[in-house]
Amino acid sequence: MDHALARGFTRSRSASLVAAAGFPAVAAVGAAGITVGFFLWYAVALRSPHRVLVLNVAWPVCLVAGLAGVYLGWIAYARYFARRARVDEVTALQYDAISWSALVFLWGTLLAPTEHGSGRAAAVAAGAFVLAKLVVAARFNRTVRDVALTFLMTRLPLIAIAELASMVIGQRPGVHYAASTNPLLAVWGRWDAEHYIGVADFGYSGTEPAFFPFYPLLIRLVGTATGSLLIAGLIVSNTASFLGLLYLYKLIEHEYNRHVAQRATFYVSIFPTAIFFSAVYSEALFLFLTVASFYYVRERRWVTAGIFGFLAAATRAEGLLLVAPLFIEWVVAAKEGGREFFRYWVDDVVKPLFGMALVPLGLATYMAYLWVITGDPLRFSHVQSHWGRAFAPPWTAVWATFEKIVHSHLPPTVANESLELAFTLLMLVVLVIGFRRLRLSYTVYMALSIIVPMSTSSLMSMPRFALVLFPMFALFGLWGARPTFSNAYVAFSLPLLGLFTVLFAAWYWVA
Repeated sequence: MDHALARGFTRSRSASLVAAAGFPAVAAVGAAGITVGFFLWYAVALRSPHRVLVLNVAWPVCLVAGLAGVYLGWIAYARYFARRARVDEVTALQYDAISWSALVFLWGTLLAPTEHGSGRAAAVAAGAFVLAKLVVAARFNRTVRDVALTFLMTRLPLIAIAELASMVIGQRPGVHYAASTNPLLAVWGRWDAEHYIGVADFGYSGTEPAFFPFYPLLIRLVGTATGSLLIAGLIVSNTASFLGLLYLYKLIEHEYNRHVAQRATFYVSIFPTAIFFSAVYSEALFLFLTVASFYYVRERRWVTAGIFGFLAAATRAEGLLLVAPLFIEWVVAAKEGGREFFRYWVDDVVKPLFGMALVPLGLATYMAYLWVITGDPLRFSHVQSHWGRAFAPPWTAVWATFEKIVHSHLPPTVANESLELAFTLLMLVVLVIGFRRLRLSYTVYMALSIIVPMSTSSLMSMPRFALVLFPMFALFGLWGARPTFSNAYVAFSLPLLGLFTVLFAAWYWVA
C-alpha cells in the first residue's frame, strides 16, 4: 500500500510539474512525441506485411508509445539536469523543452529524395537535439560553459586555417587518397584516416589490423545516418574531443581546483598536434575513454571505469595500460578504508576486480576477432613491421633517431626526426620533473604510456602520442599558475599548432 501511495504521489507531482512548465513547453514536447510516434509507425509500416489491420492497430500504439516515451524522457532528464545544475525542476523542464522540439526536424526525412538524404535529415534532427541540450547546459553549468568556450575558441581557428591551407597552398606533389570529392571535407581525411575509413567501409585486410576496431565501428554506425563515412568520422572525433575535454576538466578539478582544470583543458586544446582531435583519427576518442576511466576510478565506480577501459583497449593497444592505475587505486582505496574496506566485499573486491578484468577483455575481444578472420590473434602487432616497428629497448629508438638526424642529408627527414625526438624528450622531462605532483596511478600510467611506444624501435608519431598523455597536461595546468610558464607555453604551442595544421592540410607528414 505504501508503494502504491508513493507511486501515486510521484505521478501527481510529475503532472503538477509538467503543468507548471506551461503550455508552450508542453506543446513543444507533445509535437516531438507525435513526431517520434509517427516514425515508429512508419518503421513498422516499412517492415510489416502491409496488412491493413496491422497498420491500423500499430498506429495508435506507436503514437501513445512516442508521446509517453518523449514525455517520460523530458521529465527524467529535467530532474537530472535540475540536480546537476542546481535549478528548480520547472525551470529545467521549460529549458529542456527546447531540445525536444528539435526532433520535429525528423519530418525532413520524408522530403529527402534519397536514402542518404533521409539519413542526413535524421542526423540533423539528432544534432539539433544534442546541440540544444549542450547550449542549455552551458547556460546553467559553469563546467560545461568553460569547456564549450575552450572547444569553440580552439577548434574554429583550426578549421579555418586547415581550409585556407588546402585552398591556397594545395596538396603536396603526388597522388593522394581523396576522402571526399569536396576539398573542404577531404582536408580532414589525410594519412591514417584512409585506413580508418577503409576499415569502416570494407573491414580488415592487409596491414589494417594495426588500426583497432572501436573507432571505425563508430564511424560505420554514424555513417549509416549521415551517408558519408568521412562526415561520420568528423562527428565522432569532434564529439569525442568535446567529451574528452569535459571529463579532463572534471577529473583535474576533482584532483586540484577549477583554475588548474581550465588551464589544462586549454593547454591540451592548443598542443601542437591538437589538429588530430578534429581529423578522422582516434586520438580524441582515446583521450575521452582513458580520462573517463580515470574519472570513474577516482569516483570509486569500478565497473564503469572498467567499461571505459574496455573501450579504450578496443581503440588503441595502449588502452591495456589502464589496468595498472585501476589496480593502484584499488590498493590505495584499501589502505584508506583500513579494516572496514573489505566489509562490503561486493563493492570493495568483486566490482574492482571485475572492472580491472574488463580492460584486457577489450584487447582480447579484438584478438579473438583477428583469430577468426586471419588465423593470427596477434596480427595487429605483426603488421607493425610495415612501418619499421619491432620490439626493442626504449633507448634503441632514441639512438636510431639520433643517427638519422646526424647522417641524413634530406632536410624533411632531419626536421621530422628532430621533432619526434624533441617531443619524446619533452614527455620524459615533464615526467621526471613533475612526478612528485601527481598521484601514483597517474605517474605510473604516464611512464608506461611513454615507455611502451618508445619500445617499438622507432619514435614515429611520438608528437601525436603526447597529445593523449593527460597527466602531462595536468602538470601543465599546475605550472600554468606562473605567468612565465603560461606565456612560454602559448608562445611555443600556438605557432607550432598553426604550422602542423598547414602541413597536415597540404599532405605533409606531421606525426
